[in-house]
Amino acid sequence: MRRGFAVSAAVIGLVLLCSAYGFAAHGEKRPEKRAILLAAFGTTVPEAQKTLDQVTQRVRQAFPGVDIRWGYTSSLVRKKLAKQGKVYDSPETALSRLMDEGYTHVAVLSLHTIPGEEFHDLNRNCKLFGQMAGGFDRILVAWPLLSSHDDTTRAATAVLKHIPRERKPQDAVILMGHGSEHHPADAMYSAMNIVLQEMDPNVFIATVEGYPSLEDILPKLEKKGARKVYLMPFMAVAGDHARNDMAGDDPDSWKSVLKKKGYTCEVVLKGTAEYPDVVDIWLDHLRSAFAHFN
Repeated sequence: MRRGFAVSAAVIGLVLLCSAYGFAAHGEKRPEKRAILLAAFGTTVPEAQKTLDQVTQRVRQAFPGVDIRWGYTSSLVRKKLAKQGKVYDSPETALSRLMDEGYTHVAVLSLHTIPGEEFHDLNRNCKLFGQMAGGFDRILVAWPLLSSHDDTTRAATAVLKHIPRERKPQDAVILMGHGSEHHPADAMYSAMNIVLQEMDPNVFIATVEGYPSLEDILPKLEKKGARKVYLMPFMAVAGDHARNDMAGDDPDSWKSVLKKKGYTCEVVLKGTAEYPDVVDIWLDHLRSAFAHFN
């Protein structure tokens, strides 16, 4: 009886020991491993891709030693690039890779201009990754470029500094934004217009797919009496929209529409991510996200 009891006690003790070890191993805190995921719409234009490469360098300088990955939110862009033999992950695929590689803390920087549909989709999916068992300890999404009145003021100040120096005060400037069907976020362009007009009454912003459109700006442009217009993208890169919808030779491009109305046009093919003081805004948003990891 005593021998049987001793054996039973030994087995129970071994089970308890193994269970205790298992609980400790399961609950043990993993070594912290941080990464940054840069999320952008993406581009198929080589010159625009160079701009995104420059953003990588700026982020690397601001966060030395932190691994940096990319995710393109546009499936159309990813498919076009894949046909060229250039494989780019979606943000979700990039996050899956980071999870498999044991990263514990991930800060996602949205390089979109406004918190529109793509930003909200990105934010929602990142939150789902944060809820996965055995996944990241923490995942945070930094705000896109225009997320507050302070952002709008800083962005407007930065863009005005990069208008070509030969532009005369009476010359108009139209910035091309993308626009969004996400109406609350689309209102950021109207807010940006107000700020720009306060700083320079001859600078306007119009959008391809939102409000205000070029048609909304034309009557205001006519009242100003300007005869020369500078066209500049208000997007991270000077991609297809800037090169075709804004500066292309098709009859419905902004340049063609304006020329038909008698305006002389000067085109500036530089995205906002080429302006260091604009990139500073994105970096500040990323720093704010990183601050929550400490």
